Amino acid sequence: MSHIPTLSIDQAQKIVVLQNKLHFSKAGLKGAVAALQSIQQMGYIQIDSISVIARAHHHSLYNRVRGYQESQLDELLKNKSIFEYWSHAAAYLPMRDYKYSLVRKNAIKQGEMHWFKKDLKMMNEVLAQVRDRGPLMAKDFAHKRENVQGWWDWKPAKVALEQLFMQGDLMVSERRGFQKVYDLTQRVLPNDIDQELPTQEEYCRYLICHYLQAQGLAKASQFGYLLKGIKGPIKQQLDVLLEQGEIIQLQVAGELYYALSGAEQLLLSKLPRQKVKILSPFDNLLIQRKRAQELFSFNYQIECYVPEAKRRFGYFSLPVLQGGSLVAQMDIKTHRKEGLMCINHLHCHRKNTEQLLEPLIQAVMDFMVFNQMQVVSISRVTDYQEHDDKALLSKLKSLIIASQR
Repeated sequence: MSHIPTLSIDQAQKIVVLQNKLHFSKAGLKGAVAALQSIQQMGYIQIDSISVIARAHHHSLYNRVRGYQESQLDELLKNKSIFEYWSHAAAYLPMRDYKYSLVRKNAIKQGEMHWFKKDLKMMNEVLAQVRDRGPLMAKDFAHKRENVQGWWDWKPAKVALEQLFMQGDLMVSERRGFQKVYDLTQRVLPNDIDQELPTQEEYCRYLICHYLQAQGLAKASQFGYLLKGIKGPIKQQLDVLLEQGEIIQLQVAGELYYALSGAEQLLLSKLPRQKVKILSPFDNLLIQRKRAQELFSFNYQIECYVPEAKRRFGYFSLPVLQGGSLVAQMDIKTHRKEGLMCINHLHCHRKNTEQLLEPLIQAVMDFMVFNQMQVVSISRVTDYQEHDDKALLSKLKSLIIASQR
């Protein structure tokens, strides 16, 4: 067995952050072209409905595309450069990768359970309505389910629409007010898109290579995140790719990782050590929480799903990246009518916070503008021991006031 190179944690972090393209250059691409390039690089971008700040899909692109505007994503949807489907969650994916969505679609069509049991009669009725009337939303159907309570109380037509979407008969042609508009797949897909179901080998190769293209490094268990029955075939394809020289193995903290051949060349690139990025909780960098803990010592949980009394850092606490390290998290809320962005709680994970202050304030001001707010306030700061840090709070308030003059 040949020698397997060893990376330090700092080196591993550098490769992962650089491969995530989180520190774009001033000379980089702009506009919808850059947004598409970013989505192709990441493989997908998660869609989320929470809107206490800019939604997750816009937030993640803001961090990767210089001068990003929300209209750029709308443009990509309109010109069919991307499409909506399911990754590990609802996501926008590059249209060029459409054929790989057919694996899940085909499985669901063949009987794999998604969320609900199929109501074939309702599905046929809904499909006929879309075929005859054109693109429709759930609210365009009158059917209602009576005497049922709870979040899962979707009216039967909405359940049928989602089932038809998940198995590939329908696609989302657009969103109106964040509501999905469904249409027949053949009316949404571009004519030149490959619609041939990939073989298992092709699919596993896609999962491996696209993950490494997006994330830089990965353990064998991370390639098939939340996918069933794929670990064995992925392991087989890893061995093939190793033998072909397309991927390599690296040791990090005693663990075996995989990378694309040549990935170690990223260590020769510069990583802005002071620059701060305020990340979405659903950013591709840390969506696998266990991986973030192992590589970045960042034990992160989004607390909007946690009862208020049990929250440590806040309802919607955003990870803060400085250089190659996750150094803090910040609970933010925007008040759109007042044009106010409130930092309810900043928690610092590191002992030395002085070098964070000015880059953080610049990131906050940029984030305020992106969220179309005019004023920023900060209420609380805690240190790495979760003690209130009144001195740091005072410094940050002074810096914010000075920046807003």
